[in-house]
Amino acid sequence: MPSIFSRIVSGELPAYKVAEDGQHLAFLDLTPLVEGHTLVIPKQETDYIFDLPPAALAALHVFAQRVAQGVRAAVPCRRVGVAVIGLEVPHAHIHLIPMNKVADMNFANPKITVPAERMAALAAAIAGQVAGGSGLAAAAAAGALAAPADDATLQQLQQLCAGLVFASEAEAPLEAVSYAAPAGELPTGELLKALGESARAKVSTQELTPFLSQHTADNGVLHDAAQANRYKALQLFLKQELDGAQVYVVGPGPQLHAYALGRDANGRLAGFKTVLTQT
Repeated sequence: MPSIFSRIVSGELPAYKVAEDGQHLAFLDLTPLVEGHTLVIPKQETDYIFDLPPAALAALHVFAQRVAQGVRAAVPCRRVGVAVIGLEVPHAHIHLIPMNKVADMNFANPKITVPAERMAALAAAIAGQVAGGSGLAAAAAAGALAAPADDATLQQLQQLCAGLVFASEAEAPLEAVSYAAPAGELPTGELLKALGESARAKVSTQELTPFLSQHTADNGVLHDAAQANRYKALQLFLKQELDGAQVYVVGPGPQLHAYALGRDANGRLAGFKTVLTQT
């Protein structure tokens, strides 16, 4: 049975969201210790936070850092405290708690009730202060164009990408993706719109094989033969099952969004996305 957090991720349950990207979500705690008490979760359901792969654990904390900056800017406090309890909901999560004194972090304290109007105002204020942008608008746009639940291509890509990480100057997980897009050649503006990226973002393209070459070589850049073989299987699928698969690199750096995409049988842009770190 999905956790309550997974039901929020799927849209089955509402939440006061403050930030989102492809792998993570942050939203206000409905039973907070103080105003602005925020929860940060990975979208993939994992019960125990230290069962996350190292790259996913690191990415979760980097996302939480951005959200914490927004919390501190929007909610008067001396610091934003961090806690991982992990007993309340079987889905890994980080508590970000605005604090002016140590007692503000005491989970034995009575929970407070915050009116809905105030919760909405707090969520909007925090989202507006998240470093690099909250990502909520892009996530909403992507959700409106989400793949059908029975999308066989996306399901196969999810299996192929599960647990894979891409190594640049840091490691980042691969996320299977599928986007609705107009037929035919895509001008840069239409491509960025389909991906939910900024219309002003810089885009470059690369061929798929050289882009993955370090990961498909024997043992691969991560010195893991099993993972190199999985990358080879993923590359083969992209080339055989998707039309015109290539890599789109979006952004000015130092963290770039990389999308390996081609057209599936239904005309959707399908493949995977990851993050390249360049300094």
